[in-house]
Amino acid sequence: MHNAGLYVVLFLGVLISGASVFLIKKENKTLQKLLLAFSGAFLMGISFTHLLPEIYFGAADISGHEHHCDDHGHPFSQIGIFILLGFLIQLFLDTLTRGVEHGHIHTEEYASSPIGLMIGLCLHAFLEGMPIVDSFAHVRNSLTFGVVIHNIPISIVLVNLFLQAGFNRRKSFLLLLLFACMTPLGSIVSNLISISNADGMAVFARMVMGVVIGIFLHVSTSILFEAGESHAYNRKKLISVLLGMGLAVILPL
Repeated sequence: MHNAGLYVVLFLGVLISGASVFLIKKENKTLQKLLLAFSGAFLMGISFTHLLPEIYFGAADISGHEHHCDDHGHPFSQIGIFILLGFLIQLFLDTLTRGVEHGHIHTEEYASSPIGLMIGLCLHAFLEGMPIVDSFAHVRNSLTFGVVIHNIPISIVLVNLFLQAGFNRRKSFLLLLLFACMTPLGSIVSNLISISNADGMAVFARMVMGVVIGIFLHVSTSILFEAGESHAYNRKKLISVLLGMGLAVILPL
């Protein structure tokens, strides 16, 4: 899929899922949590089966030539630092979003400080879009699919939070539009960087991908290891997790 098509999918995935809240009168929190479990499992699945193998052993530069080792003959040994950095960045973003990315909902906090929530979520979404570049054409579709699935429950939770905090539909929709633009914008910025500095793009792309993998691992583990409310919910969550991981494994590169 070309970049323009990916941007449309990323934008509409957020917009449609978030706007669906305006049409559904009753919030289904159990369904939201199951969607989060599925998305968390899928993110973890593609991180281990698609993104990590690509970044360590199959990353290609902007011209399409594959490089399997760094200057010292090691398979990108420094990339682990950027994965840890991504994990830490998400810890910082959690202080702004209070964990909306992995299902934590504190309506009373967002009502008094919605700006921090939007800043955190927009930075989160922007970073997720940055590795969606030609340098990772081999896994670009898988990464896009993972981000879209991840953003569906977030968008639903986000709009519900706005409405519960007393925002009218117009304001809620405008904030949703802003959030929907962030992931495509992150990809656009990275692609512009690749045009201006093609020689250094391969290294930059691996660094950014490492950061995003760290973010994915933080979000997915937070979702998957969160305690359920009942045994019945835990069984449903297990099924959602197995479906999410199964889809990640069978998803073609």
